[in-house]
This record gives sequence, structure tokens and C-alpha cells, in this order.
Amino acid sequence: MSRSLYQVRAYNVKHNYDVEEFLEAYRLMLQRAVDEIWNGMTWVEKYRRKRLIPIIPKDNKFKHHYLRNLLMEDWNYSKHYVDSAIKQAYSMMKSWRRGYIKGERKRRKPTVEKRFIRIKETLYSYKNGRIKVSIRPYKEYLEFDISKAWFLSRAKGEMGELILREKHLTITFRFRERAVEAGEKIAWDSNEKSLDGFNLRVGWVRIDLTELFHIHRVYELKRRRIQSLVSKKPKLNEVLKKYSRRERNRSRDFIHKLTTKLARTFNGYIHGFEKLEKRKMMGKSRKHNRKIAKSDWR
Repeated sequence: MSRSLYQVRAYNVKHNYDVEEFLEAYRLMLQRAVDEIWNGMTWVEKYRRKRLIPIIPKDNKFKHHYLRNLLMEDWNYSKHYVDSAIKQAYSMMKSWRRGYIKGERKRRKPTVEKRFIRIKETLYSYKNGRIKVSIRPYKEYLEFDISKAWFLSRAKGEMGELILREKHLTITFRFRERAVEAGEKIAWDSNEKSLDGFNLRVGWVRIDLTELFHIHRVYELKRRRIQSLVSKKPKLNEVLKKYSRRERNRSRDFIHKLTTKLARTFNGYIHGFEKLEKRKMMGKSRKHNRKIAKSDWR
């Protein structure tokens, strides 16, 4: 019996709309939803557990009546965004709860810092290569022309959720693909400057990661020089952000090309990786911690 899996592809489109006020209003509403869920939690004691276990309120009376009506009071945009914020707030709280129970998170309320909005299918329409996003019903819309976008010829399946940011709109496509039965397996060991794999038939495989290590090292030295001057020249904070952004983009580009090459070289293989968590590997040595921080384990 053949199985099928859902896959999602995402593509970014730049825009020039001034959505700062809209995004900030949504961020504040999302934070308020998190605050209310946090205040509504109960803490219970369980046998052989050192920590109190948080119980998130999920009953309809709280979720679909009290919380929704509360968020609707000062909301001047489409009502569907309230439902989106509630869904996202619960997702954040569940993620925090998992980490808290494992001992990876503290008993501290999650905060919403980034400004973005998840737009579900009921809040936009797509016709003749144009996406029309509702901001205020029958009053305000945002239009995005993607009729000549490069990814349309590659995109499969149906258009799904959109993610609106200050300068980009992320468009997702969801499609079903038949799962391929893998015949071979390969295990990978992640090291500082190499990725070592082993397969019974192929033997040992070593992937050189010196270039990736060099990218992190170069930008580490650049940031260290600038950080020594930041206290005297606060404007250099922007330069620090620029270098951090460049480092992230260059390392992601390297990793993307590497994983694509591995997938093509070992097509149909099941890849097994170590479950490494950086938080648990940090120690008192600053030199050791820097080496761990520079690693791109997945």
C-alpha cells in the first residue's frame, strides 16, 4: 500500500506597502492573547516530577468566547485575523510548554518580538496572477501581482497560507507527493570542520566543512573588532546587524547547496543524524562555547 506525504514550498515576493502600523497592531493583539492564555493556566504537581506542570486552558468557553471577544474589542481590521492570532498564540504556548517540561525553558511568559502576520485562505483571493489580501473588509486591500514571478512555473499544488512582513510576502504551496520507499541508509556524524557518513555498501564518506567554518570565523573577527568600539560609536550597531545578516545568508547558502548535493548523490537513502542540542553542550569555557555556537548542526 503506497503512502503519500504533504510537502510545502515557500517563495518570497518583495512589496512597497506601508504595513508597519498593521503589523504592530497584530503583534500587540498576539501578545495580549499569549498574556491571557498564560494568566488562565493552572499549575499541577505530578508524581516524580521536579517541576510543576502547566495546563493550558483549551475549553471552548475560554478559547472561542472569552478570548475571542476580548481581542475583538479594540481590533479595527478584518475579524479573521483574531482567529489567526488565537491559533498562533496557542502554538507558541504549546511550544513553550514542551521546552519547559524538558527543562530547556524557564517559567517565563513568551514574548512576541517579530512583526509578521499569518494570512489564511479566507483572507485573500487569487485570480489572473494577482493576490488580493483583505485588511479591512470592503474598505482596504493589498494587491500583489505575481503573474510574472519566476516560481510560478515550478510551484506545485494549491496556494496555501501567506505570511506578511514589512518588506516581503511569503507565499506557500502545499502538494501531496507519494512517499518513496528507501532501500539504503546512511549515518552522519557532525563535527566542527567535517561531516562524516557511513554506509555498509558505500563505506566512509567525508564532507569538508572548512569553508563553512571559515565564513563564521571571518565574521566573528569582524564583529569582535566593531564591538570594542560600539560604546563610543552607537551607530556601529547597524554595522553589526549588517555583518550578522551577511554571515547568516552566506552560511545558509552553503548549507542549502550542500544538502541539495547530498540528496542528489544519495538519492533514495534514509539519512540519520545525531540529535545534538547546543544548549546542553555549553560549558564554562568561552573558547569552547564559541566553537559550539559556530557549528551549523541540524
